[in-house]
Amino acid sequence: MINLKFLIIPSTLIMMISDGFIVRGPSGPLVVPLGGSVLLPCSVDSLSSLEDLEVEWKRSDSQTLIHLYQDGDMESFNDRAHFFTDDFTVGNFSLLLMNVTAEDEGQYTCTVHSGQESNETVVEIKVERLIVSGSNKSISVYVGDDVTLNCSVDSHIPSEHIEEVSWKKRVKDEHITVLLYESNKIHPDSSDEQYRDRVEFFSDEIHRGNFSLRLKRVRTEDKGLYMCHVFAGRFSDNTTIVLQQLGFSGLHIMVLILCVAACGSAVIICCLIYCTSQNTEKPVKTLGYLYVFLPNIIMFVAFVLWGVTEGFLYETILCCALCFLRPLMLIYVAPYSEKASESRVIFEFVMFTVVYFSVLFKLAWDASANYTKDDRVVTIVVFAVVILLFVTAIIYRLTEELDISCSGKMCDGEVCEWMLEKLIDVSNFSFYFLPSLQFTLLFFAFGAAGRAGVLASILFPLFFFLSFGCLAFIKGGKKSCSQLILKTSWLIFMLIMNAVMSYFFVTSLENEKDVAGWTCTAVFLQVLWMITLCIVEFKDLDVPCRNVLYVFGSVGVVLIMAVALMTELILKTVNGDRALGDLRVIVYSSEGLFTFTVLIFIMFEPWISDLKCLQSCQNAERPDENPGAELTMREREIEPLN
Repeated sequence: MINLKFLIIPSTLIMMISDGFIVRGPSGPLVVPLGGSVLLPCSVDSLSSLEDLEVEWKRSDSQTLIHLYQDGDMESFNDRAHFFTDDFTVGNFSLLLMNVTAEDEGQYTCTVHSGQESNETVVEIKVERLIVSGSNKSISVYVGDDVTLNCSVDSHIPSEHIEEVSWKKRVKDEHITVLLYESNKIHPDSSDEQYRDRVEFFSDEIHRGNFSLRLKRVRTEDKGLYMCHVFAGRFSDNTTIVLQQLGFSGLHIMVLILCVAACGSAVIICCLIYCTSQNTEKPVKTLGYLYVFLPNIIMFVAFVLWGVTEGFLYETILCCALCFLRPLMLIYVAPYSEKASESRVIFEFVMFTVVYFSVLFKLAWDASANYTKDDRVVTIVVFAVVILLFVTAIIYRLTEELDISCSGKMCDGEVCEWMLEKLIDVSNFSFYFLPSLQFTLLFFAFGAAGRAGVLASILFPLFFFLSFGCLAFIKGGKKSCSQLILKTSWLIFMLIMNAVMSYFFVTSLENEKDVAGWTCTAVFLQVLWMITLCIVEFKDLDVPCRNVLYVFGSVGVVLIMAVALMTELILKTVNGDRALGDLRVIVYSSEGLFTFTVLIFIMFEPWISDLKCLQSCQNAERPDENPGAELTMREREIEPLN
């Protein structure tokens, strides 16, 4: 039996043999890059004569004529195809095809006629082009889960020759970078802040052309259109994937439950305090501390969970810090508070300043990679000076609180006294000028070092120094026209200064997407510093209308924060984009309003008390109409808590 496999002619070698001549072609398909040129071989071993010679090139599938040589004349049906007529004498009838397109892919037939003889060969062209494929369907994933966005490259081009692969997300009218692969390296620093540390390639699969993206801990704002764009020389192609979410994750539901719990606990405990106001002081005071701490601790946990799933690092840290520290201010205004509660406000200012400056330093450290050498040195020096001043102020305040004396055998009394005086001077300077320097630090942290930063570091402290001209003559509890004018002037001047600095900061860094949140945080720190300054300078301050302030801070601000957080989560799930932009705008604006109200009340306490006394006098003139008129407003204010 004859083995038929020896009679099979390979498909990559197509030769037609006749009695007269043999037409030869290539041994296999010709691979040509898109836009390149290719030579389609066609030749005969021997040719007796050029007379009656006819050479015909055409597409095998459509029989479309490409090029024709007949009776010494040449006719081209494609301006990109050319013969080598000078080589006809040696039997070379190859065709040069230039600027190859994707439509040129296919089989071509070269037919040679000479006299009564006719033979042909078939040449196959494969156009080398970049084909990027992904998922044809949208991807659904729960918030908090991980997801893989597929992107594979089907090409004859080796992976090491792929110049760039960029994953981008379309946000409104622009595209933000999710992750970049360039020059055979993955560049995680190129990722937008929203995706930093949450995206990665499958490194072991890159050599196979797999550039799929792994997105970890999916957030609601991740919903949208993603594009995988591949570049290789003159070739480029892309694929798009739509990512959508289904409902809330377990963490999101927990955040909503915590927000509701914070609101409910604040309202319920407030009602309990009111109902038990006729009992002894101890249970009311216990409920008061629970009233202050419980809703804020719940909101602290809610912001932590929100930060894990949705929030940005700096935004989460500052919101959590505020929820953790604000009970100290509430204790200061509580009706049952004692004089020692003033130290808690100072402690809140110190701790919040530590957190705030630490975040700014981290932000500046990350941005310093893009600084020039001079700007980097200036930034480090500015932060070092501010930290030194802050540490000096803290050390002095601690020694003052602990009443540490300079006497002892370890040092000479005069020398120690001189050192203490200098420490006091530096400490006062630090305490007075630290708030004005925070705007300077913001400029450097956002990469606005240079002329703007230097100008800010000089002008802002200078203007603040002018305000102390009024402050030096202000007496805390004194009531007079001059004191009223001085306090009002100082307060107006500080408000104008904060407004000017905020405007200067916002306009100088208008391209920063979270500039509003940073500005609100900075203004709140300024107001907190003003209260601390009044407490330190004026020892005889009292807080009027404690019940009103207490309820506003304990219930009102908590409700605002909880509703803002719930609104942000719900709207982001529906729309895929952040609804409120930066939660610090809501959180710090509400807390700033509460803190500023406290500042107004303690600064103008003598005049506010007069208004209350006037109302008491008017009620006293009508005893029959108001049987309880014999009680002063102060007694009525604190009576429910006794």
